[in-house]
Amino acid sequence: MRFTTYAALFAALFLAGCSMGPDSVRAAVKSESSRKPAPDFALKDADGKVVKLSDYKGKVVLLNFWATWCGPCKIEIPWFVEFEQSYRDKGFAVLGVAMDEEGWSAVKPFLAEHKVNYRMVIGDDMTAQKYGGVDSLPTSFVIDREGRTAAVHVGLVSKKDYRNDIEQLLGKAAEQRSATGTAAPAADGAK
Repeated sequence: MRFTTYAALFAALFLAGCSMGPDSVRAAVKSESSRKPAPDFALKDADGKVVKLSDYKGKVVLLNFWATWCGPCKIEIPWFVEFEQSYRDKGFAVLGVAMDEEGWSAVKPFLAEHKVNYRMVIGDDMTAQKYGGVDSLPTSFVIDREGRTAAVHVGLVSKKDYRNDIEQLLGKAAEQRSATGTAAPAADGAK
């Protein structure tokens, strides 16, 4: 009985998130009129190149704050690898913001081991504060092609929820382009 109680408690904590904060929050894609601009930042990737969120304007972006020690983050990462592969050619990108205090010495081996195929930067407290004080990991922001926050996910949410958000934002943009006869906007400099 005692082991079962501890196992249940561990599982609940593991699935809720890695930091103190609210339980898992799943928000539907916001209406266009209620979306606010996502704060820009300039952080370095594994090659020392400066990456700015504004480099991705014209793409739907899944901006994921995470850490190598975070159990729920490890569950999400294979989904994000799949999304990057599946939607990259449709104007989508995943951008990871690793919040590990050890920096690249912890993150680079993790990326190699898990075959992460999307761009990664090392985050800092200032960047987390720009996004409302990221208190729980994982925390993800789904950003529309105009650079506005369309959805926020705190804690572990389902793969289906992410996929629905991405497809809704990509589909809406595709519908708008076909209705107006215009080409998809390009995002220069984004991997």
